[in-house]
Amino acid sequence: MSEPAIDRESMDYDVVIVGGGPSGLSAAIRLKQIDPDLGVVVLEKGSEIGAHILSGAVLDPVGLDRLIPDWREQGAPVTTGVTEDSFLFLTETGQMRIPNWPMPRFMSNHGKYIVSMGNVCRWLAERAEELGVEIFPGMSCSELVFEGDRVAGVVAGEFGREADGTPGPNYEPGMELRGKYVFLAEGVRGSLSKVAMAKYDLSAGHDPQKFGLGMKEIWEIDPAKHKPGTVVHTMGWPLGSNAGGGSFIYHAENNQIFIGFVVHLNYANPYLYPYMEFQRFKQHPAVRSLLEGGKRVAYGARAISEGGWQSIPKLTFPGGALLGCSAGLVNVPRIKGNHNAMLSGIAAAEAAAAAIAAGRAGDELVEYEADLRSGPIADDLKKVRNVKPMWSRWGMAASTVLGGFDMWTNALFGLSLFGTLSHGKTDAAATGKARDFKPIDYPKPDGVISFDRLTNVAFSFTNHEESQPCHLKLKDPTIPIRVNLPDYAEPAQRYCPAGVYEVIEGEAGPRFQINFQNCVHCKTCDIKDPSQNINWTTPQGGDGPNYPNM
Repeated sequence: MSEPAIDRESMDYDVVIVGGGPSGLSAAIRLKQIDPDLGVVVLEKGSEIGAHILSGAVLDPVGLDRLIPDWREQGAPVTTGVTEDSFLFLTETGQMRIPNWPMPRFMSNHGKYIVSMGNVCRWLAERAEELGVEIFPGMSCSELVFEGDRVAGVVAGEFGREADGTPGPNYEPGMELRGKYVFLAEGVRGSLSKVAMAKYDLSAGHDPQKFGLGMKEIWEIDPAKHKPGTVVHTMGWPLGSNAGGGSFIYHAENNQIFIGFVVHLNYANPYLYPYMEFQRFKQHPAVRSLLEGGKRVAYGARAISEGGWQSIPKLTFPGGALLGCSAGLVNVPRIKGNHNAMLSGIAAAEAAAAAIAAGRAGDELVEYEADLRSGPIADDLKKVRNVKPMWSRWGMAASTVLGGFDMWTNALFGLSLFGTLSHGKTDAAATGKARDFKPIDYPKPDGVISFDRLTNVAFSFTNHEESQPCHLKLKDPTIPIRVNLPDYAEPAQRYCPAGVYEVIEGEAGPRFQINFQNCVHCKTCDIKDPSQNINWTTPQGGDGPNYPNM
């Protein structure tokens, strides 16, 4: 028996923006810069702007320069310029510096800034509100609203369902926020973006999106070891041939460093444990010596879109558009995406403002698609498009040499001898069978430099209302034990960086348990589950991590 139709109030705007990250906020600001009379609303599922923002981050200010040229005078939290930029290859006990000079100039981090993107987004939100943008944090958007074939709005602010999904005594149905255009700026693997991509077949003719899992800790370290503006990236140990990926160490302000680890999710060995690879990395002598005497103050994790140019889907659909990481605009070799997110928000805003001024509504913003595929974002992504597929096909060493050569030919001549390489299968399909691999013996965390998952999750300040329905939906509840456990040793136990999934042995046999309260909204399960059986949906607004300055 289906649930009766829910009667909801509605509010009308010119543009409805889902997501208070760099792309959504940039779009909101640009819309009001063009026409102060436009009605613009930003809906953010986190408890505040910035609560769900996690990024490295070294920021290329090109997007900020274009959006707010006097950002320095306005006091943007973008102050720590890069002073030293190094790239290291690690062995278990040693390191080798890879020289910077063979790389094209666009790979340099000089002129860039070490930032907390959470704090940058908080500052952008203040600028947006000064311009008259309405911003509603704590408002999860649970559904798209359709009128015929077009997206006409979203349902936001639904609260009070019981664990079984039925409305509870304090149920609030939420509202329909309708717009002439709806921008989906949800970040990687957004739940509404997935719906739009499926309904309008936006990925047709494009490579599947590829992803990485990024885990990050903030440490306060000994001031004697702190070197503001220092940027270090590593590859090699501990991943070796098990997976692609690497680390970052950024010396920010206030004696803090941002230390993180990225594992490409196209790894085959289902016994790989990305979180423990991160913890093992911190035991490298060079890293451990930096952290000793310091303390960890925050932890979080987030999936990263890594497909680049080949994987950008069709960006527009009737009534709306995909922005930022919902579109997959990260430049993997540069380890940057925030600048492209901001540029996409600006481009979408300019297209929507022009359309509304011309009396249009609910159609496709083809001008936005054209701008993105021919403007600065295209220039940034096209010349590095083969580095990721090279790494996946030929490994780290070959891709470092060939990728560098390919980037040079693209930078100098605008062409590639390799053409455009395909990514091939999805990250889920890349998972191998357990019988073909051996379990990996990871060292036990020492509680000083390395930590167990649940201890670290406490430092993400994650909270979910436990009486609500589980937002991690299994399409078939039998698959984890019936298929994934015998075939893949149920990798959800390991790929989740927050300990959400467990296989618990009991008298009646193993059972699959979902501890959704731990979820840090990284979306890895939605991406990596080999059976594609897990659907990540939004929990109640305000739930999830509460990142301080990630």
